[in-house]
Amino acid sequence: MGEFTSEAAEALKAAEAVYGPLELEEISNRRGSAVWKATGPQGVASIKLGTGEAAEVTAREASVLDRLPGYTVTAGRFDNGVWYVTPWLAGPSTWDVFRPMRKGDGGRPEALAAAVGLCRAVAALHAEGWVHGDLQPQHGIHSEDGTVRLLDFAWSRRVGITPWTTFDGTMVHLTAPELAARIITGPQPVDTTQAADVYALAGTLWTCVTGKWPLDYEAAGLGQRAPVEEMRKAIATRAVPMSAVMPWPALQARLRYVLLAEPDDRPTAAQLADLVQAVDA
Repeated sequence: MGEFTSEAAEALKAAEAVYGPLELEEISNRRGSAVWKATGPQGVASIKLGTGEAAEVTAREASVLDRLPGYTVTAGRFDNGVWYVTPWLAGPSTWDVFRPMRKGDGGRPEALAAAVGLCRAVAALHAEGWVHGDLQPQHGIHSEDGTVRLLDFAWSRRVGITPWTTFDGTMVHLTAPELAARIITGPQPVDTTQAADVYALAGTLWTCVTGKWPLDYEAAGLGQRAPVEEMRKAIATRAVPMSAVMPWPALQARLRYVLLAEPDDRPTAAQLADLVQAVDA
């Protein structure tokens, strides 16, 4: 189960009070942030610990979950960090839903429905006055009833509030050019935006379709091991062309439009949902 420290025993106690005796499965553990899937007789929870530099980020994410409609969270601190417990979101990610389509095994209607659902989930978040800030192929979970829930709110913020002193970016491959430029030139703190979310949303769906990032780094002379700083600079100046891999042209044409548009010309997440829904599966 990985190292579940005695200092964080309060997190386990809080989870067991709701879910009963738990079996723990470590899901991830890197850079001071660890997540466990905790399964008990009364349900399944997610337990997250943040230590060191990750403590502040974990605390910020817990605060976001506490304010979002439809999410519940219990949080606390220990000597070296922060923990929180929240219900486990069951279901495949958007990346997983697209897998049959990527393998050529059909599944386009299901993938298209998942794409629309993800767009509408982001639109709903935006309508509540939030920016997600870190949309990726694994960050949308699709339940059996068709509901799509979002994950990983560590870099989310309410519009008008900047909860960090420095923002150095998240997934560089899905960073909007204007956001990359602001990270490079400053001033800090850099604010994530809903327009940048829509760029990341379109890039996420492109990646789910093709299995590759939307930009062709090789064509720009950037190898797979190019430093993040070089990639970010090339993205900021739009020096990296779009990928030419087009297994689903009807859908990708709409995503390409979003990825090439200037921030003020991008559709909203709700408008992108309508554009995607109009695609023939």
